[in-house]
Amino acid sequence: MTRPVIFIGDSVTDCGRRDDEPDFLGDGYVRMIAEQLPDRRVINVGINGNRVVDLRDRWHIDVIEQNPDVLSVYVGINDTWRRYDENDPTSAASFEADYRKILEQTVPLAPKLILVEPFVLPVTEEQEHWHEDLDEKRAVVARLASEFGAAFVPLQSLLSLAAEVHGAKALAEDGVHPTVIGHRLIAEAWLEAAGL
Repeated sequence: MTRPVIFIGDSVTDCGRRDDEPDFLGDGYVRMIAEQLPDRRVINVGINGNRVVDLRDRWHIDVIEQNPDVLSVYVGINDTWRRYDENDPTSAASFEADYRKILEQTVPLAPKLILVEPFVLPVTEEQEHWHEDLDEKRAVVARLASEFGAAFVPLQSLLSLAAEVHGAKALAEDGVHPTVIGHRLIAEAWLEAAGL
């Protein structure tokens, strides 16, 4: 069987995929990308609320055993969000250690790697402060993409520029979860970075 294209991450990737029979792709950027890759087997294993430690804990079953040809990782906003809504922070060092561990486990499979930068488009005064935490994690993702030879999708800069035109809420109503327009921009950026 052809090796699949796997998308793993949090709610931005999940997008209701477990209720989306029979494809289980969800109604977000993963489905939009899959529609542009009709000859590829696309699997979405995003789970709402996941942080990088959650990906680490399920990595073997959801990634290694699936033996992906292409692997897209999109995680980080919950590692920031939990600091502010539950006083449960993830340090940049811990985030990097867990992210590096999952990538190192994946190297023997030699998939094409695409790392997606987490973003926030502040729509509340509180979210204006999230960048002090998220920016460190964004830097980690960019650094690991370079280190592991992965394609990198720079969502923060791309969506911030788009927000200047459309407004932040038009792209992510709560500053985090993309609208249809936001998902379309993510899908376009992913396809460009991936070169598929």
